[in-house]
Amino acid sequence: MRTRLLFAVTGAAILTACSSGEPTSSTPRAETTVPSAPAVESAAPPGEPDLSQPQTLVTGLDVPWGLAFLPDGSALVSERDQGDILRIPVGGGDPEKVYQMPGVESGGEGGLLGLAVDPAYEQNKFVYAFFTAANDNRIVKFTLDDKTPQVIFDGITKGGRHNGGRIAFGPDGMLYAGVGDAGDEPQSQDPKDVNGKILRLTTAGKPAPGNPTAGSPVWSMGHRNVQGLAWGPDKKMYGIEFGQDTWDEVNVIEPGKNYGWPTVEGKANDPRFVDPIAQWHTDDASPSGAAVAGDTLYVAGLKGERLWTVPLGGGEPKAELPGKYGRLRTVAVAPDGALWLTTSNRDGRGDPRSGDDRILRFA
Repeated sequence: MRTRLLFAVTGAAILTACSSGEPTSSTPRAETTVPSAPAVESAAPPGEPDLSQPQTLVTGLDVPWGLAFLPDGSALVSERDQGDILRIPVGGGDPEKVYQMPGVESGGEGGLLGLAVDPAYEQNKFVYAFFTAANDNRIVKFTLDDKTPQVIFDGITKGGRHNGGRIAFGPDGMLYAGVGDAGDEPQSQDPKDVNGKILRLTTAGKPAPGNPTAGSPVWSMGHRNVQGLAWGPDKKMYGIEFGQDTWDEVNVIEPGKNYGWPTVEGKANDPRFVDPIAQWHTDDASPSGAAVAGDTLYVAGLKGERLWTVPLGGGEPKAELPGKYGRLRTVAVAPDGALWLTTSNRDGRGDPRSGDDRILRFA
């Protein structure tokens, strides 16, 4: 049973990540009771999320993956393996199933992945999703009242791993998609292949005007598995990427640039490729979602079981919440400025406990 909790939480048991396999977890959905923490003065600067004051909004979710906010402040959350889309009311509350995505084929790292809400949602009611189907990965658009989604982009090679799956609207109103290499590394360096790329599309799924190559959806290439997309206050774009054995990456994404995979991993000082602005050992991160609040980039770590903060004005990244909630999948900034964070302990690689998976809120 999915439940909600509307009070702050204290510490939690440290979870240990497992790096082998990703079968679907059979852990039952569970309720949990968490004691409230004593009130303390906020430790965050004004306007930035206070990571010392967590609030558990929802428990008992089944591998939450995509997270996107509607104009009224409520949130849509995708459950990867179930193919469900849930709506979380403004301010928290019992989640409501509002959509069942037809044609989802979950397995490995595939399933119902990223969600995005149309910038003109109040006029057209469109929502977008990236999911794994029987023969490919695809992007669809739909309204919550329309049970037959419209496929706007398909033919993306699927794999047991590295499907990418994050989609987001940029400041320019275009739809961006992070696409993994699906385990076939040379695809990342093939400019005619959409795998191992970041794509930039119109809301109809066509290559966006102004792309580096006219008629091509490719915005950048040489990626292994991008699962985080975010923009800073200066509209600079950031892409968060899983490394293989050594380095995970935070990259500034520029049109037409090559980020090196599989030739290089991490900072290589090779003029053919763009170096990341930050990198971590894979055991410390395995990063997925990303969001910018103020002048800080927040990056959710799976295997690293921590939330990385990257100061965009310069300075060293800092690990927050290490081990406290286990695997962290998605981070997003709500319309009210609060930071939402989802766990991913039931994805077959975590150590679920009572109440997982959950959504945390930091005011």
